[in-house]
Amino acid sequence: MKLAEKFMAYWEAIFQLVFGSSRAHAIQNQLASNRFWNFSRVGFDGFRTGLRDAVSGVEQTRSRMMDYDQLLVWASLSLALIGLVMVYSASITLADGPKYANYSSNHFLIRHMISLAIAGFVGFWVFKIPVKVWDRVAPIIFVITILMLIAVLIPGLGKGVNGAKRWIPLGPLNFQPSELMKFAAVIFAASYTVRRQEYLHTFMKGMLPMGIAVALVGGLLMAEPDMGAFVVIALIAFGILFLGGINAKLFGALIAVGVMSAVTIIALSPFRRERIMAFLDPWQADNAANKGYQLTHSLMAFGRGEWFGTGLGGSVEKLHYLPEAHTDFILAVIGEELGFIGVAVTIFLFYWIVRRAFIIGRTSLQLDRSFAGLVAKGIAIWIGWQAFINMGVNLGLLPTKGLTLPLVSYGGSGILMNAVALAVLLKIDYENRILMRGGKL
Repeated sequence: MKLAEKFMAYWEAIFQLVFGSSRAHAIQNQLASNRFWNFSRVGFDGFRTGLRDAVSGVEQTRSRMMDYDQLLVWASLSLALIGLVMVYSASITLADGPKYANYSSNHFLIRHMISLAIAGFVGFWVFKIPVKVWDRVAPIIFVITILMLIAVLIPGLGKGVNGAKRWIPLGPLNFQPSELMKFAAVIFAASYTVRRQEYLHTFMKGMLPMGIAVALVGGLLMAEPDMGAFVVIALIAFGILFLGGINAKLFGALIAVGVMSAVTIIALSPFRRERIMAFLDPWQADNAANKGYQLTHSLMAFGRGEWFGTGLGGSVEKLHYLPEAHTDFILAVIGEELGFIGVAVTIFLFYWIVRRAFIIGRTSLQLDRSFAGLVAKGIAIWIGWQAFINMGVNLGLLPTKGLTLPLVSYGGSGILMNAVALAVLLKIDYENRILMRGGKL
């Protein structure tokens, strides 16, 4: 007797015992019209499929797993939309001052909208690039970005604003290579960690090469100067090394060297020393009128906002009291106009993006995709730490630094590279979902 016939006889006996002869006969007739009973045609796989169909009473359906992380996309778009509205609100009165007297009241809004459009277009095409390509080109992108950081310092090539040379003019737009370096640091550090996994417990072949690369980048950034970007890039590089499994003692020594370097830089720079003193006591008369001016007005903006804010457009501090209200201190305008609720929503959206990035990275590592996993976690470190530093500066928790709020502040280069990073993150998640469905890349 064939296996299918034995199975059928067995189930007939079970049905008769449980349901009685008449009820068992009716069930058998119902199953006969279903693939469940047709062993000779579909075999045991057909039996399992038929059983599921018979129990559910519906036809088979595709997996309902989405092709991409919808909540991550919506959180990112929400931050970009908040940024668009608040950049317009914070910059609408700038044309009334002498510095921007030749600008229209919509100047920064239009440029920010153009930046968002370019970022969206570039992000769309970056999403089409397989993650493995970034692994191959990571060293090349890192070297190209180093050359761009050098070009910024060459007279006639770099453009200076407010005493800092950080931009390369590209016609009507300016590009900031330090923003590209944040992305380059993510993919280069991830590629380096994967390729040198066996040497991460050694100083000469594991930590020293990355330390030299970070020191080179730091020297170029400090010459601009842009200490805020250097801090973020160092956190990205060494954070990825830590997640990749670097020796704990070496990592501790690395942190010690970093702290001593930061203290030395501050000690040798009168400008930075004054900022530190102003941060420690911003309300002291001399500090409030000089290096602590931005911080005191930022704190006053938060104080005026209270729980629900003064209403959209109701900020007083943006009326030429708070410098850089549409860039570095846009969170203070959010706090004044939208209150504690608006700030809490903004913080939650950043929390959600960082959380999802770490989860995507963990999933990639579980799927044995080391480079993709480290890139995802590197993006989380980038966005999370930069947002934390910007918020800390606005709230008086950290000394003043020239860092924008990702996806929110005005600034074309920052918006563009944030979009590129999120596109790569979504691509990693997309490829993870393909593999989890049993597909191939």
